[in-house]
Amino acid sequence: MSHDSTAAPEAAARKLSGRRRKEIVAVLLFSGGPIFESSIPLSVFGIDRQDAGVPRYRLLVCAGEEGPLRTTGGLELTAPHGLEAISRAGTVVVPAWRSITSPPPEEALDALRRAHEEGARIVGLCTGAFVLAAAGLLDGRPATTHWMYAPTLAKRYPSVHVDPRELFVDDGDVLTSAGTAAGIDLCLHIVRTDHGNEAAGALARRLVVPPRRTGGQERYLDRSLPEEIGADPLAEVVAWALEHLHEQFDVETLAARAYMSRRTFDRRFRSLTGSAPLQWLITQRVLQAQRLLETSDYSVDEVAGRCGFRSPVALRGHFRRQLGSSPAAYRAAYRARRPQGDRPGEPEPALPQPGSPAGLPGPGPVTGPVPALLHPESGVPMQSRRQAAGAVGLLPGPRHGS
Repeated sequence: MSHDSTAAPEAAARKLSGRRRKEIVAVLLFSGGPIFESSIPLSVFGIDRQDAGVPRYRLLVCAGEEGPLRTTGGLELTAPHGLEAISRAGTVVVPAWRSITSPPPEEALDALRRAHEEGARIVGLCTGAFVLAAAGLLDGRPATTHWMYAPTLAKRYPSVHVDPRELFVDDGDVLTSAGTAAGIDLCLHIVRTDHGNEAAGALARRLVVPPRRTGGQERYLDRSLPEEIGADPLAEVVAWALEHLHEQFDVETLAARAYMSRRTFDRRFRSLTGSAPLQWLITQRVLQAQRLLETSDYSVDEVAGRCGFRSPVALRGHFRRQLGSSPAAYRAAYRARRPQGDRPGEPEPALPQPGSPAGLPGPGPVTGPVPALLHPESGVPMQSRRQAAGAVGLLPGPRHGS
């Protein structure tokens, strides 16, 4: 799933400075960046595929710092250009950053700021979003990154509207994508924006990938919180909530258990996780409903009650928004993939979730009665409150459209 901001038309109308050319794409590489992510824009924008109907870009590979640049497997790269070449590009791509905990070089950040001021389109793939955020280019904007790093991005840069559910976010002159393969999705989107569906489709055929992928990152989330919450007093409240999902309670109840006002609790919860407690609670209830649909014969109405939803209508609405199908349709699709003769409660192999790529397993099933508290991915009963706190769901932030 992608997001195109309503601000995009205005941003796209910005004019490039005279020395920049729309067809020139600069890719900014740093030492320590993973080679796969780095190679995506090089392949998309750096290979002449005009024979297949793909308009040609002019690629400039630029070193964001002094070389040689070391990458995956100990390989050393020498970029043909330095930061000065960025001044000619209409699009600047940062495909990855080596560490979400270390600041990028200030010279590179200055070059990105100048490029943006002069009308260039700035793109961050995966952890490249951290470089854009460090340059201040994501302030007040919607953005995404790999789901695993989204809480850190949201916590470190609170003015960025991080949405870990999107494959990519197009905010007009600044674009970001989720992890690895989502970088291909965003690059295809750029080609589609520049040259239309036919060109993007031709490129997708050459790359042997779908022109557009449906859905977002939600199916891949491992539902874990940043490690630091394990030692936080809030962990006890989180563990209690997970143990009582079958009961009807709200965020006010959690705030009271934490001896905080609702406002303070919301702020504290968001500072730890990057999102709001209400959305987390809904996500956990939907995850529980998903497992009950997979492992029991409860009716949808019964599942709603056992997951703390006030009505089956509420379950259906939240379930469809998070998983893209109704509870009944999800159960039918799940069971259609099961071996003949299996019954609820019997062991079975992990199976792909509906709509996920073949071979990508969804949450594993459980055997016997479904316990009150399961690990969100493995479905295995968790034995301790600390373990429970470590399995809390990644909180999707406010959705900015889709």
